[in-house]
Amino acid sequence: MSIKKILIVDDSPTERHFLGELLTKNSFQVVTAESGEEAVAKVKELMPDLILMDVVMPGMNGFQATRTISRDELTKHIPIIMCTSKNQETDMVWGRRQGAVEYVVKPIDPQELLSKIAAL
Repeated sequence: MSIKKILIVDDSPTERHFLGELLTKNSFQVVTAESGEEAVAKVKELMPDLILMDVVMPGMNGFQATRTISRDELTKHIPIIMCTSKNQETDMVWGRRQGAVEYVVKPIDPQELLSKIAAL
């Protein structure tokens, strides 16, 4: 799969900026969402090739948004990488059960993230 357009979902402007800069410098088209609800709406509208999903957000959290996106016929083919500070094994297992294909713990190592994207 050729990844070109990536949706970054994070309630932190700093994280969105950091990830956006990293991905733009590596020739990806970047779109952002600040919440799980916004992510679910934007995914259907923009159909990105990949979603980077934070977990801890007000309202619909990243686990709920991932579950919603990965169980929708229209969007279930879009891979989701959880990018979160939740670093417990149970969080990682739960994230994958919701539909995430990968799990990256913050602070994000740029090379680790880029290699996971390249492996998709």
